[in-house]
Amino acid sequence: MKYLITLFGLFLMQMAIAQEEKIGIFSHSKDIGNPKLKGKTVYDQETQTYHLQGAGYNIWFERDEFHYAFDKIEGDFILTANFEFVGEGVDLHRKVGLMVRESEDENAAHITATLHGDGLTVLQWRELKGAFMRDPEDEIFAPKSHYSILQLERVGDEFIMRAALPNEPLQVIGSHKMSVMKNAVLVGIFIGSHNEDVLEEAKAWNVRLDKPVADSYNPGRDGYLGCRLETMNVFTGVRKVIFEKDGRFEAPNWMPDGQKLLINMDGSLYKIPVEGGSLEKLNTGFADRNNNDHGISFDGKMLAISHQREGYPGWGSTVYVLPLEGGEPTLVTEETPSYWHGWSPNGKEVLYVASRGERKTYDIYKKNIKGGDEVALTNTKPGEHVDGCEYSPDGKYIYYNGSKSGTMQIWRMKPDGSEPEQLTFDETNDWFPHISPDGKWLVYISFPEDIPVNDHPSYKRVALKMMPTSGGAPRVIAYLYGGQGTINVPSWSPDSQSIAFVSNFGK
Repeated sequence: MKYLITLFGLFLMQMAIAQEEKIGIFSHSKDIGNPKLKGKTVYDQETQTYHLQGAGYNIWFERDEFHYAFDKIEGDFILTANFEFVGEGVDLHRKVGLMVRESEDENAAHITATLHGDGLTVLQWRELKGAFMRDPEDEIFAPKSHYSILQLERVGDEFIMRAALPNEPLQVIGSHKMSVMKNAVLVGIFIGSHNEDVLEEAKAWNVRLDKPVADSYNPGRDGYLGCRLETMNVFTGVRKVIFEKDGRFEAPNWMPDGQKLLINMDGSLYKIPVEGGSLEKLNTGFADRNNNDHGISFDGKMLAISHQREGYPGWGSTVYVLPLEGGEPTLVTEETPSYWHGWSPNGKEVLYVASRGERKTYDIYKKNIKGGDEVALTNTKPGEHVDGCEYSPDGKYIYYNGSKSGTMQIWRMKPDGSEPEQLTFDETNDWFPHISPDGKWLVYISFPEDIPVNDHPSYKRVALKMMPTSGGAPRVIAYLYGGQGTINVPSWSPDSQSIAFVSNFGK
């Protein structure tokens, strides 16, 4: 009996240790190099924030002392996080950031995207086990009063560090090839005090570890990557993952009561609580091949969907409407392809993007949901493209993305299609503008400049940006791996404080 009790005690102890090791997305949290003062990582599930404590003489010369939360990763990846030191600190060279390490040995080869206490932001590395540390000669300093966003990407044996201050685009800080790094490496977040008698603190949030794919990747052939459903307060930038799946879902709408989100998945629509929980399938009648173009009328009573009819040209996407609580859909657009994007504020008309006749381009149309002729609001030329059309809440404008200027930018026009006005003028390709319910803000997704101007593919490093509808410079509010399906449809919360979107995390 005593033997059994001892075994049971050991089992419970091992279970407790295993439970303690899982810290957020990381499997391990431990000190490296045996610092005098013990560090720790505490994960706040409610805010999805990591609280780091760590000591140690330094991460430098031929060996290291610091605290590390990490996982073992194979292949290419992108690790991104927001960091902020807690308190004034003791040493200006205290460090926090992202690390890729060959092993847990104190003298292991590694490469780090590092933020120092004095604002120094730099890529540093140890080329071989036991070698002295190195970094580039040029040094970049960020203002000490701000937190920083860091990103470390692995592409084969090359490691690329990017960084940004809040609301700014990520910039390349440095890159370095580490041929010693084998396929499986330790990847995570770290803190070191640069003083063996001091325990420093920092916090990290919006921590995302993504597995990118090659440009040749074809979802239809190679399968879909995993998806996260996220919410974000657009003014604080704090994000929260509420649902994950090793497969495809897309395009959240925020329900009028503010308590649930609506997503499309596997041809159907599902509701889910904004805090996460069980999925609830919405009854859409015969429409069981719904794509990611769906949305709710301004009065919260009706739902528009885009259902893929079989046997029709252009993939057969057709716009229907039905009660928001579910029911049998009513046909709006007989011709295909038609992709819904917006409701009129009075709930009588829908906006959609369609290709008609022999034209190879897409234009913006509107049509009364009770019938009548559709009305073309744009007349694109060969090679041009428009998409993502939706009304402002006051009905004065229709916002959309268009490539008339040579790159995809955000535009708006009067409801009759007159007086088109370009709103963004940057090098990125900007898609899917969404107006906050109070009419004050516009959120959209930016694709890299090397993406074909008329394309919005999945699985790219993209950014979400926000700008005032009254005019002003856009600012970055999120950095993510995503694209098609991330934010194709209106996704603002009713109180105009938050948005919902989908990001990808790989396989």
